[in-house]
Amino acid sequence: MKYAAQYSQLVMPDHINNVGTLFGGQMVSWMDIAAAKVAYRFLRDTDAVGAVTRAIEKVEFKEPVFAGEWINFSSKVIKVGKSSVSIHVDAFAESKSRGKRLACTAIITMVAVKKKSDDNFVKFHHGNSVD
Repeated sequence: MKYAAQYSQLVMPDHINNVGTLFGGQMVSWMDIAAAKVAYRFLRDTDAVGAVTRAIEKVEFKEPVFAGEWINFSSKVIKVGKSSVSIHVDAFAESKSRGKRLACTAIITMVAVKKKSDDNFVKFHHGNSVD
């Protein structure tokens, strides 16, 4: 895939919920960052100043994640609109004792934005494709 990115995060004790696993909201937040990284690469050669999250869909928590484990995020562009870009994110948990496993997946839609002269941001038609 032409537009892809990797991102890793170490799960620390303050990321853990009351049942001893990674708080789901923290996982989704990190997945949003992974999507933002590939959106940045997708929009790099445009006049967009960045992208904002439009939707987080099809989040599926597949395996629990524990403190001390690494999570490796793999994100790739799967669909493009006039101002939007849809990104598939996989989160793989990894530790010595449990090995590597798919912990979570999601599809995140980002929208390209441009700053107007009045300092407000508006949707920006990026003109890019996945080809």
